[in-house]
Amino acid sequence: MRILFAIQGTGNGHIARAEDVVPILQQYGELDLFVSGAQADIKLSYPVKYKSKGLSFFFGKNGGIDFLKTFKQNSSKDVYREIKKFPIEKYDLVINDFEPISAWAARKYEIPCVGLSHQSALLSPRVPKPRKIDPVGEWVLHNYAPVDQYVSFHFERYDDNIFTPVIRSAVREQKPVEKEHYTVYLPSYDDRKLVPILARIPQIEWHIFSKHARKPYHVGKLSVYPVSKDDFARSMTSAKGVLCGAGFETPAEALYLGKKLMVVPMKSQLEQHYNAASLEKLGVPILKKVKKKNIERIIEWIETSDRITVDYPNTTAEAVARAIDAARR
Repeated sequence: MRILFAIQGTGNGHIARAEDVVPILQQYGELDLFVSGAQADIKLSYPVKYKSKGLSFFFGKNGGIDFLKTFKQNSSKDVYREIKKFPIEKYDLVINDFEPISAWAARKYEIPCVGLSHQSALLSPRVPKPRKIDPVGEWVLHNYAPVDQYVSFHFERYDDNIFTPVIRSAVREQKPVEKEHYTVYLPSYDDRKLVPILARIPQIEWHIFSKHARKPYHVGKLSVYPVSKDDFARSMTSAKGVLCGAGFETPAEALYLGKKLMVVPMKSQLEQHYNAASLEKLGVPILKKVKKKNIERIIEWIETSDRITVDYPNTTAEAVARAIDAARR
């Protein structure tokens, strides 16, 4: 069987998860990889046959999406051309992690396409929903990367086809310890915005990983680093707590490691508000925005000793097998 594994390259979570999914998929046939998207800071350690700018949103520097850059960098004509030209007919099956080019090409040429993603979990009526639903965001969620069937990942097994998160091997193999620092990953904030705010809590040692920083620098007890999956994993594994966006992989890994967690959902990003709704039910504190008037809430979180216990066994092989079985039906 010839399999195409198509991976969303906006953000780092999809790429990080693929590291563990790829060797399992290779057991089922001849595998090629396709990555589309323009915002990942890390690279796959496996050869990627196809790359595309795809349909990407671009992180802003003040807690949200840079809509102007997103509009300028995305061309519907280019996307349509890529869908039309993509050699999808070479494949017997597409395993799709929220990647639009291959999903629409597979639909056009009637190639079986099975979703294996976190986003597809949000289609289940059993998943906690945000208080405010954005109709445009819902439309995008349902139509961005359409699939025939899907197998999903979420913070809990809300439905029969939803598995607990893929915790990458690099994290599972770590032995968590607790040092004095807090790890920060907020890709939609410029580090120059974060540093003066977090510096108002001068007694705390902060490790800030920023996609806007080109080289490390230090201000008092704050250290700012460019994003590196290995450096970030080491920092998080030894952190006292993690302050991050309401994405999926980083909060899941922080919970798995038993770390204190606080999340900041990205403005106008529906998936993150879905995630925040689920995390809030688990007891994770949600911060609307990182700004001066919210410093007291961050201090309260730092001073609490609360930990959330989760059970995230390694079910990646089972989830992949379920996706392959779905395609064979």
